[in-house]
Amino acid sequence: MAEPDPRLIELVMSLRKQGITDFKVLSAIERTPREVFVDAPFAHAAYDNTALPIACGQTISQPYVVAVSTEALDLDEKMRVLEIGTGSGYQASVLSRLCRRVYSVERHWSLHLDAGRRFKALKIDNISTRHGDGFLGWPEQAPFDRILFTAAVREIPDVVLEQLKPGGILVAPIGDVAGPDLESISQLLTKMIRTETGWKKEALIPVVFVPMLPGVPLEKRETHDGSEQR
Repeated sequence: MAEPDPRLIELVMSLRKQGITDFKVLSAIERTPREVFVDAPFAHAAYDNTALPIACGQTISQPYVVAVSTEALDLDEKMRVLEIGTGSGYQASVLSRLCRRVYSVERHWSLHLDAGRRFKALKIDNISTRHGDGFLGWPEQAPFDRILFTAAVREIPDVVLEQLKPGGILVAPIGDVAGPDLESISQLLTKMIRTETGWKKEALIPVVFVPMLPGVPLEKRETHDGSEQR
């Protein structure tokens, strides 16, 4: 059996020092090879506790933020989770180790395709992916036990709120989605519980996420067999 990467052990230890106490979440992160999801120029920083750039102007989230988001979802192995914003696929991979199935939506075709390849290479078979507009959620698979946004919104679209089961939990970065510089952006990672009478909200930590955008950009589409579509 291969020895665990000492950088990964150090990362998990740092997450514990930052207050992540859920053993299942720490174990899921420890079993998810972040270097698989990081672009080659940043491979040396794969286990740094920081966000890193990926294609299409997006980012792979800081491991601490991934841990806080995942812990707040309070997952169990029977749950179905909707993720809005597949990105590199790292967050979905962590979730997949803690629930029955992840349904992940990504608006960028190239990111959607690359994430699917990574899931296949890692033999993760409980993630379903869709190329589409995250503002619409995934109504055909609703309702969900949990919903996670990995891009910032000013407010949660009603059509997505309606896809969460009563008693379910939604976690999202909510607040400013643009500004002249990153320091001017004010977002809070927010936990929302759907109750019988409305919503219970709890602010978790300040964060800076890329903005969630509507629609699907026009891109040259490579298919799984390497050919191209337009």
